[in-house]
Amino acid sequence: MINRRTFLATSAAVGATLTGFPRDLLNASAAETVITILHTNDTHSQIDPLPENDKYAGKGGVARRATLVKRVRKENPNMLLIDAGDVLQGTPYFNFYKGEVEYKAMSAIGYDVGTLGNHEFDNGVEALAAALKFANFDLVSANYDVKGTVLEERVKRYVVKTVGGIRVGLFGLGVSPVALITPANFKGVTYMDPVIAARDVVKKLREEERCSLVVCMSHLGYVKNGEQGDLLVASQVDGIDFIASGHTHTFMDQPVTQTQPCGAKTLIFQVGKSGIYVGRVDFTFRTGKLAAVSGRLLDLRNA
Repeated sequence: MINRRTFLATSAAVGATLTGFPRDLLNASAAETVITILHTNDTHSQIDPLPENDKYAGKGGVARRATLVKRVRKENPNMLLIDAGDVLQGTPYFNFYKGEVEYKAMSAIGYDVGTLGNHEFDNGVEALAAALKFANFDLVSANYDVKGTVLEERVKRYVVKTVGGIRVGLFGLGVSPVALITPANFKGVTYMDPVIAARDVVKKLREEERCSLVVCMSHLGYVKNGEQGDLLVASQVDGIDFIASGHTHTFMDQPVTQTQPCGAKTLIFQVGKSGIYVGRVDFTFRTGKLAAVSGRLLDLRNA
């Protein structure tokens, strides 16, 4: 468990208090555990920093991300690094190497879990399975049924990680393939309603797996007006503590919260695209129960 004095000294101003989540890190006791989750989304094969002619010139790049992750992990070993999909497609690295470079880079950085975006299927199921041979971390999707395909042994419904003595359940949700994925490239994979799938997997994680923290990596998108996306899932599913969002390339300055049917809060955070930013969320547990949450953006330009 991370030392309180070291944590506070090296992580000043962890983030603004989020509505609906109590937070009092300054009054933390020795009996608490802080779990840090770093998350990315829609990195789109951006291996190098963005070029000079880009709005975000000089930002991003896997080398800077690796430096940042190493620093945060040293600061707090109770850390998970996750991704919300669309790792592939966007630069010549994908065109030439078909996903090998991206997954090798993520493995070297130390990702723990990721989910599948629609662009992971750009070259088809067989090609995705071949690329995933270079990923030494878990891939999860609760609403893409891959049974009977070459992905069956590689993509799980969920995983459970024990971090600092806390059981953390992690699952993924993928966007509908309609008008996004060529049917031939999605052959054999069955899309399921994300709300129904999330309810089922969260129930399992809470009741059977005894998880104290439940995290969803969503490639549904941060959309409003009742559309099928992160806000809708959070408003209709009890028990999700955090949704690491993806798909819509939404640059959020800080996380937001959505009220669950039971009245509890789900934290939602998306950090744009291309690895320009990394999101950081800190979960404070006291006597094994979630007591406080805070989050903020980490800028890779100066990592």
